[in-house]
Amino acid sequence: MEIRQLVTFRKVAQMLSFTQAATELSYAQSSVTAHIKALEATLGVALFERTMGRVRLTPAGERLVVFADRIIDLAGEAKLAVCESDQPTGTVVVGTTESIASYRLAPVLELLHHRFPRLRITLRPSRTAEIRDALRQGLLDVGFLMDAEMEHRGLTSIVLCEEDLVVVAAPDHPLADRTQVTLDDLRQTKILATEPGCTYRDLFEAELNEGYEGEVRLLEFGTIEAIKRMAADGLGATLLPRFTVASELAAKTLVPLAWPVPFTVFTQLAWHREKWMSGALRLFTDEIARAFDGSPFRQGHVRGARMGRRDERGPGDEAQDNSAVRSSLPHPARGQYRHATAPASAAGRPRSGQAA
Repeated sequence: MEIRQLVTFRKVAQMLSFTQAATELSYAQSSVTAHIKALEATLGVALFERTMGRVRLTPAGERLVVFADRIIDLAGEAKLAVCESDQPTGTVVVGTTESIASYRLAPVLELLHHRFPRLRITLRPSRTAEIRDALRQGLLDVGFLMDAEMEHRGLTSIVLCEEDLVVVAAPDHPLADRTQVTLDDLRQTKILATEPGCTYRDLFEAELNEGYEGEVRLLEFGTIEAIKRMAADGLGATLLPRFTVASELAAKTLVPLAWPVPFTVFTQLAWHREKWMSGALRLFTDEIARAFDGSPFRQGHVRGARMGRRDERGPGDEAQDNSAVRSSLPHPARGQYRHATAPASAAGRPRSGQAA
């Protein structure tokens, strides 16, 4: 079993394509095939299923992904230690939702790019449920989740913040001047929404449909930007995280409607429970913690990552919350993590949908 074979295996597992893996690795496709066949021969098991032009990991292949990550990352750590370089290096593959990628990550990525030019960050935009699955399969190093639940099978997660959700519409919308908006009011207006599988969309839809005998129709759009433009043009109302509409609210092209959102979602950072934490990955998670802890683009209220509780806090307790987030994240000098736990009630009432 050679490192280069494991590198090839991991790339094919990520891309689920021999052709794309060959392009990414600058190999001939025959070399990729040869590496995989040699690895399968060494282990005595098939690692991929190839049927109808599609490539899938076998159960043995899924188990190997985690170990391949560890071995490759450890080899990189060993090389770094021998070379005595102070400059972090390596690749971190990050799963992220559209909202976080579009509205929150730019300052952190810019900082990392300028301070650590040898560190490569690869973003894989997806929905929360798909990110969770990819983390469990070892296809991502770390992932951002926006979810009502704070515990995830097979994963270690930390709560970065509780999101402030808001229903917005154009200033001339019929509900814009109301001092109180009800569910029935929202049921009678056009609702603009992200695609199914988005956590807050699914929670909102469930709230609208609960106890209602009629049919609530949502107009679905593929991106948050499209939803905001349609809402500003007066097409309807929409529920979004406040940080995604902050500029529109400031410019008054969108206004908040007086409907108190009865459910909660949390932005979280998660990784496989058995993931080997390389220096590059520790650096990335540490910088993310700092960004959510004190950067100007932070919009939610940071929660104690060690406990993930939604208990009441006074004005002087936020510093303790911020410290808890920092202390629970990886640090170059330590690799210990704590699981985010919370009472069942902390995530709000159960609803369908697990992605954002």
